[in-house]
Amino acid sequence: MAALTKMTAVEAKLFLRDPGAPITVLGIPVALLLVFGLMPDTRKPDPKFGGHAPLSTLIAPMSVTILLAMLALTLFPAAIATYREKGVLKRLSASPVPPARLLTAQLLVNLAAAVIVVLIITGVGRLALGMDLPANPAGFALSLVLGTVALFSVGLVVAALAPTGRAASGIGAAAFFPMLALGGVWVPKEQLPSFLQSAADVLPLGATLNSLRETWAGNAPGVTQLVAMAVFAVAGIALAARFFRWE
Repeated sequence: MAALTKMTAVEAKLFLRDPGAPITVLGIPVALLLVFGLMPDTRKPDPKFGGHAPLSTLIAPMSVTILLAMLALTLFPAAIATYREKGVLKRLSASPVPPARLLTAQLLVNLAAAVIVVLIITGVGRLALGMDLPANPAGFALSLVLGTVALFSVGLVVAALAPTGRAASGIGAAAFFPMLALGGVWVPKEQLPSFLQSAADVLPLGATLNSLRETWAGNAPGVTQLVAMAVFAVAGIALAARFFRWE
């Protein structure tokens, strides 16, 4: 445990030393929240969103989901693939420190970053914009945990298959942007054609977003969304375990 704590602290320092990572992880979601949240109409109840303000039932969940997806699909797999490319994982495999410990430390750093930024998003939204907090906190927590595991499981598959850090970034981006379009980020789920609304509930990013939206509005998370997130989580971990290479 002491060795894992030390390695996690080192990985956290490296994460913070890279100016692009904190700016991307913190800046983009918070900027989205503020830019759209400062528009007066987003803070007013809207019948298109079940009588809720779009700020709390669309923009805030969208900011949280984009944060998770950026960490899980781009930053995390690129870091692991870069370590493999530079031979770090291979050298660790010949040392008393197992490579899996580095993988665990990277996961912990990314998960800690996600938790901190989610708290910042909700705090800034509440204090600066008067945003409602999630009306179903238990459902929100369940959706957040399942969505995080599902997205990071996909990131693990990318990390398992990508030979280099650059390749991991490219593969992650190739998964990230289509899921934004199909998951209800660029266009809210309600405004998508019916056949795309179904896709928005079963892809990991869309299932996470729409489950967070439901719970933020006080509803129970959708069963289809929960099942989709669980399936991607289990399948992603299984595939990553099958294909992951330390060298």
